[in-house]
Amino acid sequence: MKALVKKELGFGNLEIQEKPEPKVGMDQVKIEVKYAGICGSDIHTYEGHYKVKVPVTLGHEFSGEIVALGANVKDFKIGDRVTSETTFYVCGECEYCQTGDFNLCNYRKGLGTQQDGGFTKYLIARKESVHKLPENVDYQSASMTEPLACAHHVVSKTTINKGDVVVILGPGPIGLLTAQVAKSYGATVVITGLTNDKVRLDKAKEIGVDYTVDILKEDVNKLVDQLTGGYGADLVFECSGAIPAVKMGLDLLRKKGQYGQIGIFPSSEIPFDFEKVIQKEIQVVGSRSQKPSDWEPSLALMNDGLVDAKALITHEFNITEWNEAYAAIKSGEAIKILLTPVE
Repeated sequence: MKALVKKELGFGNLEIQEKPEPKVGMDQVKIEVKYAGICGSDIHTYEGHYKVKVPVTLGHEFSGEIVALGANVKDFKIGDRVTSETTFYVCGECEYCQTGDFNLCNYRKGLGTQQDGGFTKYLIARKESVHKLPENVDYQSASMTEPLACAHHVVSKTTINKGDVVVILGPGPIGLLTAQVAKSYGATVVITGLTNDKVRLDKAKEIGVDYTVDILKEDVNKLVDQLTGGYGADLVFECSGAIPAVKMGLDLLRKKGQYGQIGIFPSSEIPFDFEKVIQKEIQVVGSRSQKPSDWEPSLALMNDGLVDAKALITHEFNITEWNEAYAAIKSGEAIKILLTPVE
């Protein structure tokens, strides 16, 4: 079968390779991939900013159909429509594993990073990570479950009350999903972007975000002051990974506000104004990926129509068309791109 493989670290080094069809283990399921989404971390990996265990088939956002079951798998059947968490292996013994925080296990291996992922025809997932798709969630939407689970994860670390003013920094897929999760709590949501984010800001309006702001043309501080009587936003979620957004987020927050960081930065040194954190008594939370408890709520949000993940899909390519997909993302033309397998 053909697979899109990161063969070496550094910029590029991504190629289509012929790989043997994987065999299912005792506690595993074999999934025929229908769609696999390109994540921002896949772009970082391609550009050499994010390390994976090479060589490895990329792709950790996917949906598909079960085509084979291990002998110990009892809760699924061949033909089930499914998606899977990215966790392929955890130690099961550390404090983090004991509390279900698999995203923090030091020995964790993830699909598409340390274990072959979804940019191919078939993949192997551990049975504990697999989730059946609800009736109203199609394969395209289901391939967005992982990024939605990441959005759910950061929101779940905060407290949102109905009527709170929430600012989302960055209108990429994670920002647009986080905005929808915040809206499901009854928040008033503001999302920011740049002029070249017009496609994404327009999409935010389409999916019901209350206010969109091009920060190169409009004053987001003035808008937030108007919405809050000068107090500042109740919550800020930084979803862009842009270093200037950190300062903006702290400035926009009210005293005792909450700041959630989910965007990944290309640099390891991020200026952060802890004096502002102290003086405003801001609560700061980091959010790494997602964990098992985020998946069923995320599927329910889509099933119940509270999150429209499919609306964010703007392009589809097959795995041999990586260069076209990459160009569409870098140009700002695309919001979310799905890849499909080839024979």
